[in-house]
Amino acid sequence: MANEEGWGRPFGRQCAGSAQDFSAASCSVEAPSPATTTPAANTTERCVCSFFMEVADGTESAVRPLPVTCSDVDRVQDVRKPPTSLLASDGRPCTRDGSVDRRGNPASRKHTGNWRACYSILGGEFCGSLAYYGVGTNLVSYLTKVQKQSNVNAASSIASWQGTCYLTPLLGAFLADSYWGRHRTIVIFLSIFTIGMVLLTLSAMLPASIHTRAISPHDALPSLGLFFTALGLGGIWPCVPTFGADQFDDTDGAEKVQKEQYYNWYFFVVNGGFFFASTLLVWIQENYGWEWGFGIPTLFSAIGIAGFLASRKFYRYQKPGGSALTRICQVVVAAIRKFYVDVPNDSSLLYEIPGKESAIVGSRKLMHTDGLRFFDRAATVTDSNEISGEVPNAWKLCTVPQVEELKILARMLPVLVAAIVFNTAEALFPLFIEQGQVMDNHINRFSIPPASLTTFNCLCILVMAPAYNKVIMPLVSKITGVKRGLSELHRIGVGIFFAMLSLVAAAMVEMVRLDITKKRDRLHGSAPVPMSILWQAPQYFFIGVAKVFSVVGFLEFAYEQSPDAMRSLCQAFSLIMVTLGNYLVSFMLKFIDSVTVETRNIGWIPDNLNEGHLDRFFWLMAGLQLLNLLAFVYCAMSQGHNGHFSTHLTPLALKTDGRAKKGMKVAT
Repeated sequence: MANEEGWGRPFGRQCAGSAQDFSAASCSVEAPSPATTTPAANTTERCVCSFFMEVADGTESAVRPLPVTCSDVDRVQDVRKPPTSLLASDGRPCTRDGSVDRRGNPASRKHTGNWRACYSILGGEFCGSLAYYGVGTNLVSYLTKVQKQSNVNAASSIASWQGTCYLTPLLGAFLADSYWGRHRTIVIFLSIFTIGMVLLTLSAMLPASIHTRAISPHDALPSLGLFFTALGLGGIWPCVPTFGADQFDDTDGAEKVQKEQYYNWYFFVVNGGFFFASTLLVWIQENYGWEWGFGIPTLFSAIGIAGFLASRKFYRYQKPGGSALTRICQVVVAAIRKFYVDVPNDSSLLYEIPGKESAIVGSRKLMHTDGLRFFDRAATVTDSNEISGEVPNAWKLCTVPQVEELKILARMLPVLVAAIVFNTAEALFPLFIEQGQVMDNHINRFSIPPASLTTFNCLCILVMAPAYNKVIMPLVSKITGVKRGLSELHRIGVGIFFAMLSLVAAAMVEMVRLDITKKRDRLHGSAPVPMSILWQAPQYFFIGVAKVFSVVGFLEFAYEQSPDAMRSLCQAFSLIMVTLGNYLVSFMLKFIDSVTVETRNIGWIPDNLNEGHLDRFFWLMAGLQLLNLLAFVYCAMSQGHNGHFSTHLTPLALKTDGRAKKGMKVAT
């Protein structure tokens, strides 16, 4: 990591050549004694540059000093003046992660990015979350009461809409990483989302008596509006968290710490939008009508677009790197074509373009890593004719960074798969609500709707997300001695553990409830059991804690460990895991019901829960979370080091022909 403060040290000198070639090094000059030499003397100075490698706890350790001899005094410059290659258009130091400003020039570290840019991004995300949850939270009431749909049709429409919401991010992420860039993708898809909100508002304003021969606008507008909102979310969900993280240069220690805090605040504003939508907006929809209920989130969506565009001069942009899916296919095809080719033991013999720039636009160079050697065949040169032309056929010969992109995705896959089982915990909320319906929901004279206990989950997140940076992380740091507290893999593991605790708590509550039912001889009755519904609070609380750790951990992992030119796509993959978690719960419910009904006539989850054994299903899902935790820990330990692994490298590491240690990340 470059020592920018070193530029201001008086009387210091460094080699101009070394500053340009080894810009990420901390350099000092060993010069003859001032008593025997003059600045104009033709003497030899040694410029010693120390290279640093970043390890899991965020600290730096010197790898080795590299002496560079400066025999010509003209090649020695005052250290107070940084090399021009490290300056932005305003003459100030620029970022080193490849980000540019809105004019395409290297981004100024002082005048772009950081929190000044994130305020509008987080504000836009709050508006978008409020709009999305303002639609989804109470959508079933709108479709059944206003649109007069049957319960089956309404449930089918909502399921289709939610499924589409989690599939369209693949499209948005592909366009962002390949062609448009994240900023343009967010603007376009946020506009599409707002159009969908306008259509929903119009559908609520139009009287139901309007009909045409073909189709009623009263029926067509809601479907069209839901489609546009789902399509719009495809560019918002995978790009907003990554675009916000792009505002922090991870080659700068101070900014990297701020980026870790950004993920927590991002999760905070998402749940803040959900909280206001599920309380205030739902109340407005039920008491003042759906025109206001949809009109207010539509207004917030428009405000989000305006605020997002107003701050564009402060943003840092990453250039799109072309089709990531095409590059992956090229590596697979090239490796299969060379199935019988032996991979050289010397990685320097693999194909790579000269220079410090990567062939992938918007991405830093990746150094070759051991493992998954089958894909190294794609970069193995078998015929000199393959590289005789200017640009070899990418379907026959790929560069090392292109191969490493695929390797990174393969190594990330086990962690992302762990998200599938983790997301089953929140997917069980409908069962939590059904459990609450057969418990006593009265406190004094007040009646608590079972679904309202989900606010415990939301309030827990709103309290713990900001407290993580101020309280939890410093406390854990003191205990472990690690500066950053917990790595992203540690956070995911802790979250999975709390998800398991939530299901254990739910199972224990159900066991006590069934025991009370048996003692009071209410097994065949459907009346609520005299057990307070507040006993469910811990299971909702544990889910909130789990999400603060794991969801933020997955966000950070998908950004930090993914290749530079595939970050939005990796975020989209993490969203797909949510959908797969819901599908897994659906499969488990149907499978367990069919098996248990055949065994004992009445399944574990009958219509009358007093006759069933919902506790056994909760224990089963808790056991699944435990197996998921053990598998995750094994994967993290086998692929990483101290909870962190990465294969990102820098031009500096390539130039010095260094080798990154397993579980470490070279800082630029």
